[in-house]
Amino acid sequence: MGMSAGPKGGIKSEINVTPLVDVVLVLLIIFMVVTPMLQRGKSVELPKATEIEKEGKEADPLILSITPDKKMFVENDEVDEKGLQEKIAAELSKDPGKKILLKGDNALNVGDVRKVLDTARKAKAKQIALGVEEKK
Repeated sequence: MGMSAGPKGGIKSEINVTPLVDVVLVLLIIFMVVTPMLQRGKSVELPKATEIEKEGKEADPLILSITPDKKMFVENDEVDEKGLQEKIAAELSKDPGKKILLKGDNALNVGDVRKVLDTARKAKAKQIALGVEEKK
């Protein structure tokens, strides 16, 4: 009676896909969890533009969002008009050169966006960019 060192017939040359599937599923789950966190500000449908100014790597801007029902958000915090000015002024006191990105929904009229721009100017904002989506 001899001891066998392996299966009869030599070395198996089959690929074991179970570890590969495990790794792919873990990566899929990680991407599904992280992707919604990458979007800053509230989700709005941005207006479309044909020409977009390409920017380099700059410091993170402060995100202002205006939803179709005219609610205003600084990052993800809902604010009213007075609170908006205070919040912008507080952020700009920490970093005076900070850029502001205004994301206004496509359903808003110019007057609604103009009010937020005026409020940001009163809070001493110097650089305000409008968020748009590129036409394809």
